[in-house]
Amino acid sequence: MPEALIAIAFLLTPLLIGSIWGIAVFNQMVGVRQHLRESWSDIEVELRRRLDLIPNLVETAKGYAAHERELLETVARLRTAATDPSHAGQRGEEERRVEAESHRLIALAETYPDLKANEQFLRLQHELTVTEDRIAAARRFYNGNVRDLNQLREQFPTSLIAALAGVEAAEYFQPDYASR
Repeated sequence: MPEALIAIAFLLTPLLIGSIWGIAVFNQMVGVRQHLRESWSDIEVELRRRLDLIPNLVETAKGYAAHERELLETVARLRTAATDPSHAGQRGEEERRVEAESHRLIALAETYPDLKANEQFLRLQHELTVTEDRIAAARRFYNGNVRDLNQLREQFPTSLIAALAGVEAAEYFQPDYASR
């Protein structure tokens, strides 16, 4: 009888250890996915802040750059599109376009010395620059979490647990430097 118990224990021990390991890996992936959601939320907060600053910049620039109407209308249109929930799948592309156009808007100050000297425009420009820095920091944090999750998904043997749990690869959020 004791030999049978030893044999059963010998067979069940690896199963128990494997189960505990699988649960630990699954919980680690749950934690990384939660960090991913939190870090995306941080990005969205900063993107919203940038989108809220843009109309003020446009209004300030309108008085100085009336003949730059096309740029001002494009910036306003992109801002509206970026906040439209029906375009959620295109969010990254729309944000890159908003970023590129907001940089063009800031560049107007170089063309119009009076605008460059406008205190409100300078304050908004500074706030936009700070917000862009915060977006970049949030993007780095988010992309680090994407890397961690994707690494867990792809490395053996944690890839087995990821496949069983249906964990999908996350996408990096990258700026489009070619548009600048």
